[in-house]
Amino acid sequence: MVKVGVYNKLAVQRFTAFGAFLEDGKEGLLLPKRFVPAQAKVGDVLEVFVYHDSEDRLIATTQRPKAIAGEIALLQAVTVNNQGAFLDWGLMKDLFVPRSKQLSGMRVGGYYLVKVYIDVQTGRAAATEKLEFELSNETLTVKEKDLVNLVVYRKSDIGYVVIINNLHTGVLHNNEIYRNIQVGDRFEGFIKHIRPDNKIDVVAGKPGYTRVEDESGKILRLLKESNGYLPYYDKSSPEEIYDVFGMSKKTFKMVTGRLYKERKLIFTDTGIKSTE
Repeated sequence: MVKVGVYNKLAVQRFTAFGAFLEDGKEGLLLPKRFVPAQAKVGDVLEVFVYHDSEDRLIATTQRPKAIAGEIALLQAVTVNNQGAFLDWGLMKDLFVPRSKQLSGMRVGGYYLVKVYIDVQTGRAAATEKLEFELSNETLTVKEKDLVNLVVYRKSDIGYVVIINNLHTGVLHNNEIYRNIQVGDRFEGFIKHIRPDNKIDVVAGKPGYTRVEDESGKILRLLKESNGYLPYYDKSSPEEIYDVFGMSKKTFKMVTGRLYKERKLIFTDTGIKSTE
């Protein structure tokens, strides 16, 4: 069965002047000629995205949309009419947002955080801006220390509300933010704490010593690229640390402390120095 709005792995059935037809259990699904890999041959299995074209026919493409069904992304409106709006999602046909699925109306050029879904009546991919109906913390699919994908949802008094794995909401607190972030930004994080009422606190990056192991190599590489010395240490500002190393000052101190114990660097009055 071919699934709409997601990636499918389909075998090449035959070639025509229009492109390649892929096995779909029926007459074949067209992959237009401009998207057919140069060396493709009958029997090859290709990963393609399937959606409806402007004439409402199912079609395959090797283009990769900015979001697939079930995912949330920040997309720009390119056309608006009485029925709704069309967003640029990286494909030849734009993504439709019905007026009933908009919060307060969309305008051309504006960016909107939406979730891609498959319309049950038409079977076509569409998008909704009404994310509150798509998210729930009633039954959680995550636990503390889990690595998760985060999307910045909105600003709050204590930090940012983020969307977790396109399913739940959590809070990234101000004291855990070490760089400029905006609504729609996507990054990896982990579950720091789950409260009894299922409210979730998250942190960007990876937890504990897993993160230390990842970041150790980065610091040693940067030291090597800088002739064994970097002018950053525990008195450097959190902003400086993040700009150079891409980590919080807390993580930086934890990582450099570990490297010091392993005798891979030493601390000086003005920075850190490699022992190699």
